[in-house]
Amino acid sequence: MKQIFNLVLLLLFSLPTIGQDRTPNPLDIQQLVERLFPVQEEEVDYDALFELLTELYQNPLDINRVTGEELAGTYLLSPPQIQSFLDHRSQSGEFLSLYELQSLPHWDATTLDIVLPFLTLETEKSSPKSFLDRLRSEENRHLLFRHRRTLELRRGYQIDPTLNPTHRYLGDQNDLLLRFRIQHAKDFSLGFLLEKDAGEVLAWDPKTSRYGFNFASFHHTRYNLGKWKTLSLGDFQASFGQGLVFGAGFSLGKGAETVPTVKRSTLGILPYTSSLESGFFRGMGITRQLGSWQSTLLFSSIGKDGRLATQSDTLGNPSPELTSLSQSGLHRSQSELSTKNQLHETNLGTNIQFQAKSGKWSAGINALHTQFSIPWNRTPNRYNQFEFSGRSNTVGSMYVNLLWKNFSFFGESARSSSQGQGTVVGFISSLSKTVDFSLFWRRYDRDFHSFYATAFAESTRPINEQGTYLGIQIKPSSTVKLNAYLDYFRFPWLKFRMYAPSLGQEWLARLSYQPQKNLLASVQVKQERKMRNSTTKESTSPTYTLLPISKNQVQATLELEVSPEFSFQSRILWNQVILNQANTQGWMLIQDISFKQEKWKLIARMALFDTETFDNRLYTYEHNALGTFAIPAFSGKGSRKYLLVQYRIHPKLTGYLRIAQSRYADRDLISSGMQEITGPKQTETVLVLRYSL
Repeated sequence: MKQIFNLVLLLLFSLPTIGQDRTPNPLDIQQLVERLFPVQEEEVDYDALFELLTELYQNPLDINRVTGEELAGTYLLSPPQIQSFLDHRSQSGEFLSLYELQSLPHWDATTLDIVLPFLTLETEKSSPKSFLDRLRSEENRHLLFRHRRTLELRRGYQIDPTLNPTHRYLGDQNDLLLRFRIQHAKDFSLGFLLEKDAGEVLAWDPKTSRYGFNFASFHHTRYNLGKWKTLSLGDFQASFGQGLVFGAGFSLGKGAETVPTVKRSTLGILPYTSSLESGFFRGMGITRQLGSWQSTLLFSSIGKDGRLATQSDTLGNPSPELTSLSQSGLHRSQSELSTKNQLHETNLGTNIQFQAKSGKWSAGINALHTQFSIPWNRTPNRYNQFEFSGRSNTVGSMYVNLLWKNFSFFGESARSSSQGQGTVVGFISSLSKTVDFSLFWRRYDRDFHSFYATAFAESTRPINEQGTYLGIQIKPSSTVKLNAYLDYFRFPWLKFRMYAPSLGQEWLARLSYQPQKNLLASVQVKQERKMRNSTTKESTSPTYTLLPISKNQVQATLELEVSPEFSFQSRILWNQVILNQANTQGWMLIQDISFKQEKWKLIARMALFDTETFDNRLYTYEHNALGTFAIPAFSGKGSRKYLLVQYRIHPKLTGYLRIAQSRYADRDLISSGMQEITGPKQTETVLVLRYSL
């Protein structure tokens, strides 16, 4: 009770008199994250998306070269804003200044404040320098080192004779990452990444495909070499259409930004720079531009982690089969190490796209063939009867995008080798100067198989789902904004913990009030209703009874920038879960304080949480060191605090240090299995050094 009283006092004293209005920072990364990222129900690693947003911020789009698709890919502009931008450039010629943007129709001061950090105007003409000279003189290059560690000893590191030796961690608790990258927008990108997760061993062992660090990634991408739009070697991703075939490894999904995020943008071949060990191609990708047409060809050959089982053929000869594919990238124990690179995956893909000279419509086709070195036959279960099995899969699609007046229409339809189909259709529109609207319809068959798809869906993958999404944004004034969405969905076949066809619905409403640039208040309400098995135990009965589970969430936030040095953010989260007539609740109080001055920047958080069950767990974004991102979940009863320090040691060297701790009042054991910690607290540290070369 004393902790709650102290936190309430902190909330109250964090609200001093509001000073005079002033211009905000060029980019508030936390506000952008909270606006774009979905409200999560499962822990998801956002490294890939965070990398893309960071890269976009570090390499702003040239307003005289950017395409409509690239502008749409920022999720910050409406169709009329993009259309007025393209019309102005087409009719009046190239922009002479960024200030011209404020004269465009539909572009208001709020839009400019948000989007300007991602835009630039390159006044220098193309240099006749050779590629090697440009590489040597490029200023945008850096070397980054990161160290992470949990200070408490987890069970997997302990020398305990009662532990299964195949499950004990082989390495130390240090998580290490080394990244180098040099790049110039629309010209080239070159870099490598080395990573060792906590528990893994630094070892040189070709038999287990370990060459020092457990994970190594390299890319070399060139742009605009004559008619060759993109040439990429090493690790890369692909983004074409609405993500039914090529999805670039991430999807924004449903969140507080309710209108533009339903549409995916065609970004083409992208260099892969994330530390995630799945969801990318390794090989070569090329795109050739011929007038309004462009064609892309990609080839990939990469090892995959998985668990194997030995089966006998009709002659009694043993042959290996893949029973499950692992995407965690963790190889800490002998058991996990035995899954490393157990099969080989080969991909051959293509895209052909036509872009109208007006920029108002485009269309294209995708195709991707995937071949595994050994057959994949999943461990049979009630809900996975229509999942992929075999050695190869081919998926193809057609897509179209159309910009007409205040409407942006889009759609894609795909079919896999199993004859399963996936189709999405939608539009985004500005119904008036104050109202934006989106409509999105989707249908994914239970046997639709696409391994690199990240299309909009309620589930983590576009399979076994049908749904209709409606989103709206209303801005009755320059200070008030209302965002809302309503999503109806159904699952025609069984799912994990839902052993019967089921349906559900979800809606969200967020009201934001910003009377001054240094003050923002918001209230967000979300309700979700799904179905779940009445029991977690396996039943011998062929049928299961499903029960509805409802989850209500409320979030209130107040952000205040007192001066150029100090800012505060206060937040209250509450949820309620209703399952089988049982009503449980959870809440969390959060206070953030930020201070910056010349070389220093400090961010501190104090939070208290109390949830009755694991279903009441609460997710919240946390500030972290550069290149590190997390939205952790909190359940039980306890507190969370952290301190993030950023210091410019040298004009070329910046250091980041973060210390975070969770302390629980309702347990003496944290986590389970090999991750178990004895005691009520868990402390993590992050150290990042970034040297600009």
